[in-house]
Amino acid sequence: MPKLNSNLAQKVPMMFRAQIGGRCQLQRIRQDVQEQDVQRWASEWVERTDFRPPEFGEGVRVQSYPINWRFVTNGGQDDGIVRPVIGARGYPYYPGSSMKGAFRRVCTPEQVQRYCGQDLNNGDFAPGILRFHGGYPVDNSWQQRLVDIIHPQQNWQVTGIQKSSAFAQISLYQPTLQFGISSTIPLEESEWETIWQLWKKALSGGIGCRVSAGYGQPQTKTDHLPYQPQLKGQGMAAKLLDGEGEFRPNMFKAALRGHALRLFGGLTTAQQAESLVQQLFGGVQGEGTVGLLAVTFQFSPDNLTLETFGQGSYAVPAYDVTGKLCFSLTQTLSEEERTALVKVVKALTRFAMVFGGFGKSWRRADHRLFYPEYYDQGSKPLIGCHWQWEGKNTLVNNTRNGVRNLDQVPAFIKKVRNDLQAWMRLRGVNPTKNYAQSWREAWHPDQVQVWGRIAEDQEDSRAIEWLHQPYRRAMREARIQEGSIYQSSVTGKMGNIGRIWHRMYPVVKLLKSKTDPNDIIAKKSAQYFELLTFFPSASPDDKEKEFRKFLESEQEMFNKLWGN
Repeated sequence: MPKLNSNLAQKVPMMFRAQIGGRCQLQRIRQDVQEQDVQRWASEWVERTDFRPPEFGEGVRVQSYPINWRFVTNGGQDDGIVRPVIGARGYPYYPGSSMKGAFRRVCTPEQVQRYCGQDLNNGDFAPGILRFHGGYPVDNSWQQRLVDIIHPQQNWQVTGIQKSSAFAQISLYQPTLQFGISSTIPLEESEWETIWQLWKKALSGGIGCRVSAGYGQPQTKTDHLPYQPQLKGQGMAAKLLDGEGEFRPNMFKAALRGHALRLFGGLTTAQQAESLVQQLFGGVQGEGTVGLLAVTFQFSPDNLTLETFGQGSYAVPAYDVTGKLCFSLTQTLSEEERTALVKVVKALTRFAMVFGGFGKSWRRADHRLFYPEYYDQGSKPLIGCHWQWEGKNTLVNNTRNGVRNLDQVPAFIKKVRNDLQAWMRLRGVNPTKNYAQSWREAWHPDQVQVWGRIAEDQEDSRAIEWLHQPYRRAMREARIQEGSIYQSSVTGKMGNIGRIWHRMYPVVKLLKSKTDPNDIIAKKSAQYFELLTFFPSASPDDKEKEFRKFLESEQEMFNKLWGN
């Protein structure tokens, strides 16, 4: 009897293996292997895919549209993993049925009947005149950067409940998709123009999965809320499994969602706060909810720079980007709710800009700008990020309605909370004193303190050194011990989130134009608002106790602006 080859099972392509341990687990990211299952799955897929893009048949009209970031559809064929629908010859595609559904949502009732069909009174169905053939990538550039990473951190960062794990999915990176539509009857060119305008409008809302986080969004959008601030930022970019760096626009929704949870958590119960956030941004609790808001960041490739910062084990990708933050509604709201929601969007965005930033290490000011000598000590990790308003209209609008001096910080926080409370009441939730006290970062005056000072320039930051060096030197003759929060519960360390945020928020002065008194000029200053956001522990250790005493006794340095 011939001996069976014990390695035969390992030759079966990943695409045809069961999603169980030891065979194939696409979603799981393991630290003990050189090649993840999902990486092998993607490489085997690309190797066997036809190099020629599909072509639509005769009589099909086509249009191509570039996707701003990533595009993903859920084939639904593997448990626990989101990966594209795969068509003939191995090519990924956007199904015609999904295309018809997106098209239908932007049509008038009359257009729905003509183009998509209608139910008849006798229970039969009259088809429309259009046939939707779906969409394909126009070239093979889609085969790059297929393995995408999902890293939810909301529970870990805000509530302190549990740590998070990274998961994998398959998505196409900045593909240009060609869509096909045909008609059962001849149409005038003017009507074809109307049809493609409707499809462009449908595409503007995003297609595929995870559109509310920036996936499946075209490079140009037409349907958005009347608040589109232009932002400029720099920081640490994400690193994919293959080591490549990527600027990921979904970090904006993640940051705004986290801040919404913090703020609602200081206004109502934990359960109500999570429900309100799920209504805004979507979620999977209960039967699942489609959020009201889609968040996208529009930027030109010319306005994005990706470079490597650091050396050796500290080498990481870093971005410098300028773009426009856009918000879209996924559902129809009353005029009162729409107005209140716009105020919520503005409040959350301004809150994020004043007290932190977006993306990795947002709790820290960018050390390259405000503590460059840190990197003179040898190879060090990149710490922090820096974001600022960009463009005259954005600067004037968000400075006028934000923070222009330290005395305005309490009023700014009060307005943010008031805008969220107004939205809560419209959704049938009244603020309560029974807030989420068990959360580490619930935004309530009993849970958080905001301290601030004016820094004259980039080199005038005081607190940034405290993250690495003693905030108070020992003085033996005065019997004063050294004070340090380095790698303590206050600052945190690898694997543990600290209790302090440090932000250097640029000071912008608003001046009247000398030539036009109705015109306001936004003038950037060399100064910064240096802000410390501190979440004291209910059971502080000795280092935290000493640091609290230090802040209270040194108020000529930092003033307490908010919190009990």
